[in-house]
Amino acid sequence: MNGSVLRWLAAYTCSVTADSVYFITLSWAASRALGPAAAGLILAAGAVPRVLLMLGGGVVADRFGPWRVLIGSDLVRCALVLGAALAVASRVHEGALAALAVGFGAVDALFMPAVGALPPVLVDADLLARVQGMRVLAVRAANLAGPVLAGAVLGVGGASASFLAASLLFGASLVLLLTLRIPRTAALSDHGQSLWQQFGEGLRYVRRHTELRRLVIVIGLSELCFSGPIAVAVVILVTQRHWGGATAGWILGAFSVGGVAAAAILAARADRRYPPRPMIAGSLMLTAVLLLAWGTLGRPGAIAVAAALGATTGVTMVVTNARLQTVAAPHLLGRVTSVTTLCTLGLSPLLFPLVGVVAARWGSGAFFALCALVCGAAAVVGSRSTPSGRPAGRLTERPTAAVADALRTPVRPRTRSRSPRR
Repeated sequence: MNGSVLRWLAAYTCSVTADSVYFITLSWAASRALGPAAAGLILAAGAVPRVLLMLGGGVVADRFGPWRVLIGSDLVRCALVLGAALAVASRVHEGALAALAVGFGAVDALFMPAVGALPPVLVDADLLARVQGMRVLAVRAANLAGPVLAGAVLGVGGASASFLAASLLFGASLVLLLTLRIPRTAALSDHGQSLWQQFGEGLRYVRRHTELRRLVIVIGLSELCFSGPIAVAVVILVTQRHWGGATAGWILGAFSVGGVAAAAILAARADRRYPPRPMIAGSLMLTAVLLLAWGTLGRPGAIAVAAALGATTGVTMVVTNARLQTVAAPHLLGRVTSVTTLCTLGLSPLLFPLVGVVAARWGSGAFFALCALVCGAAAVVGSRSTPSGRPAGRLTERPTAAVADALRTPVRPRTRSRSPRR
């Protein structure tokens, strides 16, 4: 693995850790100074631009290159959070926190598609599975480190110091990104098109490419419950069974540890060829079975199942995302990633009210069963055989040269460049 990939992974780890510290600090500062209702409104205000601008963020990543977009995103987020640290140093203002949430959400809409589009620029297609394994490993490790760091800094210096810590992490990510060597051939987007034309081109490409469309559906369904709602359901489960807050920490920690273990194993054994379709379907079916059992077990069993779920969902994330980055055309990858991210992060907040309603009426086990049905549906979609790269249906209009080329050759070609990939 070349040095650029390792520096990108370090930058990504810093960025995800900073994200975690930022969200915890924002929630803590808003709820402590303004009350839980205001905190909920501020967090919702940040989610709105993230959802509305996500697909546009994919167009920007493809047009200007994911590396440039990531640098700009880290720079703006660093400045926003640093400004928040100064703003709350004396007194927390509702308007300042709301403006921070909205600005941060808008920048996140640019950052997320660019993150998914950068790995194929750094490595060849046969190394994408290893990079995805290392990426999942970085995410799970950062999700463990972020809350610990935020809690420690909040206890010592309050919200201002915690925002400052997040700003420093974004700054570290920015410095690491600036050291990357990106090949000149990475900028593949058609600048002859308008942004709106490129937006439509990306949506048409996903719709017509059969395997890609199924991968988007599988990723959206498989991560729908695990992008936040499951954590809420775990807290409700622990509360209903009177297990204590420490048990919720053990369950969520076991889930992260299981994901780290699975990602590390897949990254270490990525040189071996595994058929993606059976791995995706098998991991999703096992996830569904574990979810059905989760709500019926005692405390030790719930912790053990959480670790197993972390492993199975980690396998699904690594294999599906590596396959998606392999079959998607490089100059459209930002837009493809924005669609999968929107399906995951855009729809998952809709399940938060459902968690409470279902758990209150039928118990938290009923919500786990509902998530099992979603994962089972994803397994069915993922198990279907697809002629790789063949678009579904007939084209109803003459495609652009970029789309036609992408539909003929969806696999990322090798390009000769000065990139330090060898």
